[in-house]
Amino acid sequence: MSQSPAPQGGDRQSAEPSSRRVQSPLGAFASSSRWVAPRFVSRLRRLVGLAQGLPGGTSLWVTLASAGFLLAALVANGRQLQQLSLDGQGWAWLLLGLGLALLSLVVNGLAWTLGLGWLGHRPRWLPTLLLFLRSNLRKYLPGGVWHLLQRLAVLRQGEPVTGTPGPGSPVSAPLDLRQGLVAVLLDPVLMAVAALALVASGGWQGGLAALGLAPLLLLTPRWFTPLLLQLEKRRQGQLQSQGLLAEDSDAALGAVEAHGVDEVHPVAAGPQALPLNLGAPGRSLQRYPLLPLLGQLAFVLVRFSGFACCVLAFDGAPLLAWNQWLSGFALAWTLGLVVPGAPGGLGVFEAALLLRLGGLVPEAPLLAIALSYRLVTSLADLLGAATAALDQRWAAGR
Repeated sequence: MSQSPAPQGGDRQSAEPSSRRVQSPLGAFASSSRWVAPRFVSRLRRLVGLAQGLPGGTSLWVTLASAGFLLAALVANGRQLQQLSLDGQGWAWLLLGLGLALLSLVVNGLAWTLGLGWLGHRPRWLPTLLLFLRSNLRKYLPGGVWHLLQRLAVLRQGEPVTGTPGPGSPVSAPLDLRQGLVAVLLDPVLMAVAALALVASGGWQGGLAALGLAPLLLLTPRWFTPLLLQLEKRRQGQLQSQGLLAEDSDAALGAVEAHGVDEVHPVAAGPQALPLNLGAPGRSLQRYPLLPLLGQLAFVLVRFSGFACCVLAFDGAPLLAWNQWLSGFALAWTLGLVVPGAPGGLGVFEAALLLRLGGLVPEAPLLAIALSYRLVTSLADLLGAATAALDQRWAAGR
């Protein structure tokens, strides 16, 4: 990928006081984006503004655009895809990829446990991991928030749900709504930051590496605490506007307890699913979240190892250096996580991977790799949820 030309007037900019040029990590991020690709950033802002005004919302149109792009790529490469086949070794690689994808879910659950400990909630490892695995499959439901809502409901109760046997509560004491929202939002935020940092493994890439590393600055306590609280308020407002949070906290929590969190259908629960009382503000975050960030970094690397098995299954290793595979995967995976679209990032990850690596790798094998990776990870999510459910039944029968 060719580097972007240096902006004119660079000497004049460097002569300005540093306090005027960069006042915060957010300012540094914005300045870096202007230096690298001003046209791309301005076009992206215009597209976001147009998408927000479209009927049906941004998610619908992102989903349609991603699906249309993938469909066009499948039609254009149909013959080449039919010529690709897997031998015994290829199937073995996919089976290994399935195991690594399942392992990555365990690592992700443990990383979330580290995050809860960093927030001061004294989590219990096994119940937290089982809650993570049991709820993870719900990210594929329409709306893409039901896995977070289930975790939030359990964390707010602080004890096993009535009628839902299990090894114990994930946390030692119930959390208020603000603390619960911060606890469930911490996981995707750190995942995105960790994955973006790995984008730099592909080299400078015209400044893309700097953009990937810049969010690490936002995790300093001065900036991360208000960022988390802002995300919490925004998510709370979104859930309230969608009728997913109830103002009557006692009635809402009683409805969840009466049915059991795992037995309440996301849509049927309606506006009485979760309470809306913000409660007292959460504790001040005074430390850099290094340990949970390293846990999420380990998760993304294990996740990539499953993707690498799909690459090896279709003999894609000679097509690109592994650091470039990692960089492209990390960027596409992050976009699938944060861009509003289909639940579970369906279509967004695949489209982003094709756009990022399509000029470096032939489209037919790249499509096969992306689709096989989606199949492997979806099966891993299903197996993880089934394992947690079986453990729950086994604990109930003891």
